[in-house]
Amino acid sequence: MTLQDRLRAQAEQCALHGSPLTGALLFAAADDYDAGGPTYDLLSPHAEDPSGSVPALRLTGALHRLVLERRAPELALHYPSVGGLPGEVWPAARRTIAEHLDELREHVRRPVQTNEVGRSAALYGGLLHVGGPVRLLELGASAGLNLLVDRFAYEVSGEVLGDPTSPVRLHEPWRGRLPTGTVEVVERAGCDPQPLDPISAADRLTLTSYVWPDQVDRFERLRAALAVAARHGIAVERLPASAFLERELAEPRSGVTTVVWHSVVRQYMAPAERERVDQLLTEAGERATAAAPLARLSLEPVQGQFRFLVELTTWPGGRTRVLAEARGHGPPVEWT
Repeated sequence: MTLQDRLRAQAEQCALHGSPLTGALLFAAADDYDAGGPTYDLLSPHAEDPSGSVPALRLTGALHRLVLERRAPELALHYPSVGGLPGEVWPAARRTIAEHLDELREHVRRPVQTNEVGRSAALYGGLLHVGGPVRLLELGASAGLNLLVDRFAYEVSGEVLGDPTSPVRLHEPWRGRLPTGTVEVVERAGCDPQPLDPISAADRLTLTSYVWPDQVDRFERLRAALAVAARHGIAVERLPASAFLERELAEPRSGVTTVVWHSVVRQYMAPAERERVDQLLTEAGERATAAAPLARLSLEPVQGQFRFLVELTTWPGGRTRVLAEARGHGPPVEWT
């Protein structure tokens, strides 16, 4: 698939999942790339980048960053994240790309960095299926926001699960056969090759830039989650997932269920790293016991598709189940 085809495919999904502004921008960017415009100058060095590195979202994130920095005032007029109104966004975006080409070249080389709090809806429901006191380990944890899964509020069928006082509130995030029970997280840790600090202004800007600018609810949810994280001081280690798991799963931990969680992370891992993570989990699963169980809980896309499955593998036994289907940003999570 060519780069411009990937731009169009991502545009379709953005429009389908509630961001017509991002969809319109990417459709026009693909046409501009075909015509040899400034988009071609910006993205042609990345024509052979892996699809999983999502150059389309690196482009939209780079543009949003300029808007958030108040350095693209014409484009900002169309971005609801800074009070603008959606409109004919592409002419302003094209001029912004041409005017800030060198700076944008630097930005689009960066990997996508999201810490989508909506994915906690999938994680919380998955933990209800696991039960018991949980030791939560997250791979690709970014700023560690989803490690605070039990400190967010989930409004479900007139009931509030999680922390009812939390400023992070997910309203009716679930559909289908709803999971029941309680979640008790007694230990939590995470790793990321490039972790972000929820207290850092620069890192907050990075996270915010990857939120689609016409989805203000996600924008506000992220802001609230960053405030929660600042209070609770979650630190994410700068480590590859394999090195983190090799240490954390070296010995079974009695009295808790160790849950390894990851969401929309595997596509960013090198093939050898994915294989090593799978191997380490399988080996740790073979050491798991009824007193020291292990679970792998994930929200990942189906290969080659824009479908996201919530899957749970539990040991002893190594049983794998598909618990739900969700969107890339989480809600709505349809439980089976």
